[in-house]
Amino acid sequence: LQVEESAVSLWNWTVTKHMGAVISDEQRAKLRFVACRLICLCEGSDPLEGTIRRQILMSMKTGKGWLDIGKAGLADGFLENAMNSIEKLYAKLRKGSEDEADIQAHRADVEKSLFKVLSYQAESVFAQGDFQKAVMCVQRCKDILMKLPKETCYLSILCYNFGVETYERKRYEQSSFWLSQSYDIGKMDMKYSIGKEMQAKVLRLLATTYFEWDCSQYLDKALKAINLANQENLHPAGFFLKVKILLKSGASDEDINSALAEFAQLEMSLDFCLNTAKLLLEHGRESVGFDFLKSVPERFESSPDLGKITLLHIEFLLQNKRELLAKEKIEEVIIGHYTGKQLLPEALNQLHIILWDRAAKHYEEKNYSEALHWYNYSVSFYTPGQIDQNLAKLQRNMASCYLHLKQVDKAKEAVKQAERCDPNSIFTKFSVYKIAVMENDTDKAMEAVIEIGKLAEKPSEHEDKLRVDKNTGSNLLSLAAQIALENDQQIVAIKALEYLSEHLQDCQQLFAALKCLVRLMLSKVMAENAEKRDEDINSILTYLNLAHKKLAGSFTEEQFTGDMRILEAHWFRKVAWNLAVQFKDSPEKMRDFFVLSFKLSQFCPSDKAVLVAQKTCLLMAAAVDLEMGRQQVTPSEQTELFSEALQHLQTCKEVWKLLKLTGDFAKDPTDTLLLLYEFEARSKLNDPTLHNLMESVWEQPQIEIKTLEIIASLAMEPPAQYPALCKKALKSALNLHRKQAVIDAVKFSKCLHSLINISLPTGLTDLDTCVLQEVWDYFEDALSVVSSTDAYPEMEILWLMTRAWNTGIFQYTVGKYKEAEQWCGLGMRFLNHLGSLKKSYE
Repeated sequence: LQVEESAVSLWNWTVTKHMGAVISDEQRAKLRFVACRLICLCEGSDPLEGTIRRQILMSMKTGKGWLDIGKAGLADGFLENAMNSIEKLYAKLRKGSEDEADIQAHRADVEKSLFKVLSYQAESVFAQGDFQKAVMCVQRCKDILMKLPKETCYLSILCYNFGVETYERKRYEQSSFWLSQSYDIGKMDMKYSIGKEMQAKVLRLLATTYFEWDCSQYLDKALKAINLANQENLHPAGFFLKVKILLKSGASDEDINSALAEFAQLEMSLDFCLNTAKLLLEHGRESVGFDFLKSVPERFESSPDLGKITLLHIEFLLQNKRELLAKEKIEEVIIGHYTGKQLLPEALNQLHIILWDRAAKHYEEKNYSEALHWYNYSVSFYTPGQIDQNLAKLQRNMASCYLHLKQVDKAKEAVKQAERCDPNSIFTKFSVYKIAVMENDTDKAMEAVIEIGKLAEKPSEHEDKLRVDKNTGSNLLSLAAQIALENDQQIVAIKALEYLSEHLQDCQQLFAALKCLVRLMLSKVMAENAEKRDEDINSILTYLNLAHKKLAGSFTEEQFTGDMRILEAHWFRKVAWNLAVQFKDSPEKMRDFFVLSFKLSQFCPSDKAVLVAQKTCLLMAAAVDLEMGRQQVTPSEQTELFSEALQHLQTCKEVWKLLKLTGDFAKDPTDTLLLLYEFEARSKLNDPTLHNLMESVWEQPQIEIKTLEIIASLAMEPPAQYPALCKKALKSALNLHRKQAVIDAVKFSKCLHSLINISLPTGLTDLDTCVLQEVWDYFEDALSVVSSTDAYPEMEILWLMTRAWNTGIFQYTVGKYKEAEQWCGLGMRFLNHLGSLKKSYE
């Protein structure tokens, strides 16, 4: 009992809260569900009549609640419970009633609930797509309807709704059934019918369903349905649909005229009449259509919208290729415009559109004179001196026609008028540009293209947004470049392409523009003298840098595929490489092009050919930086150049590691070049890591004599000053010379000369004994080689003799007589090996 009371309280609370809009439809359905289930659980074996009635009501409403929120599957159980409860109620009422009148009364009592439950079940199975069950439920409702005539309207509307839904899903057969049912049920009891207007609406949809289902098969049914609809209630929609059906059926003009006459007195809007005329004319019924159109003005004499009729007339004359008649009509409108019969602004705008469309059609057909004729009609509606953006566009279009007709003066006048109306328009500037190119006025063309470029950056606030989209500037610049090239105006084309490359969003178009720019500028550079080249070479660098920047950007696969990126990268890297080679007389430019070629190659697959190119680019860039650093530049510039060289070398090392994995490079000099370039850069930067670098060098077993000699030279080349490293390198080189099977006396002499020079500075008298001993050993080495070969250069022998003698003299001046005797004696030992010079010194 307590559960039952709680369930009833919950139900009542739900009703109250829903009425106050406190809870949603879905929440109400869920609360009803709980309350109803609780009530069912409390049912005894022999419930009271009131309890059963309450269960019927609650089950029905719960089921309906689920239907209303689109959850038909949840409704079925409750509707079934309601049906069972109705049967229980009927059985309980009949129990103990023998009188026929009582039985009929009880039956009538339950049939109201039964009708509702059946209609809800029809909704549920319909929503779940079970057409046959829905038909059965509705049929049972119809059987009960004779006893419940007041429900006629409800059932008719239910069937109509089913018909609408199936029509929208294009289930025409089912739709025609439900709509027919709706109409038939609506006729069952005129007192409680849905009314003539609604019946007509049902029949119109039924006619439409037959018409769209299969017009050839169900044409008679469609016509019958629409005739019935029009008998029920005359309506413009019924009139229009009947005309459509007759046209589709191929009815004669006479039959269509009869249909039109039926509705002659019907109140219809002007637009409706125009749509009817349009329908007739679109189906090729010119005679009927134009006759009907002519009758329309009489019905709307006082309407300010009469111009619409004229426009429709003109449109269909043009569609039917009756241009002369259309022109007559247009000329009538122009006369009317200046005699107090102006079209409304909306109609006038529509007429302008018709005129421009016709002009554009002739323009596409290259019939420029006829296009001008139609544009002039449009001009006729503007007053002299009027300023209007559309007039500016009109004048620009006319200018294009004049240009094609080679009537440049008229084109210039038209553009002048366009400038007066819309001076800041990108289209107007483009018209100015076209004329300037045509007249070969390079300065004016350049000025115009610069203006177009600026406007492309920031479209004018006054520009018609419908005509200027984000690609307009790019499209016009592209066209400008094309026109300039067609007219052999390369400088103008370059300027247009430069602006274009800044604004293009489409990657393929952008790279095409950049390629074109590079080619044009190269041809220009080749034709120029050296003085004028610099600026244009810088421009090419700018184009290649932009290509690199765009290649480095992020693209979707649809915009720019990976293969496309690789192809473009290859093209630009090869161009940069060729330019680097070509401009070898300009080290800085050569370096920049090599660096760019490397950067661009990073977008290519790292195959052997690309790695070789990358290595070469970086080595060449480093070499140029080092060479520029050796020139007379400021210390800060030197530091910057040597640091850049070092960066290129570090990157080159990484590339070289990868490249060595692809094959045998035993004879490749890259390792030596990397070592020498790095040594020079670090030594001239006074880099503290230089000694670490050299430690690995001394350990190399295969190092060449020439490499050691170059290192020695670089170690003392300003601003480097590393005498210890120089000496060590020369000593290592000298050792290698000694190890040769046959000593090259000339090379040996030069190396020894350098070693003695660095070990025994000229003019020093106070020398350490160890140093002197070390140098003495070098002279002894020299003497042994001189004694063993006649190839030792005589001037080097003379130098050794003189140097030893002078060292002895220096020792003598400081009172070291013993050492002086030794060194002078050493010098005299070389005297015996002199040739022609011996007598001079003896």
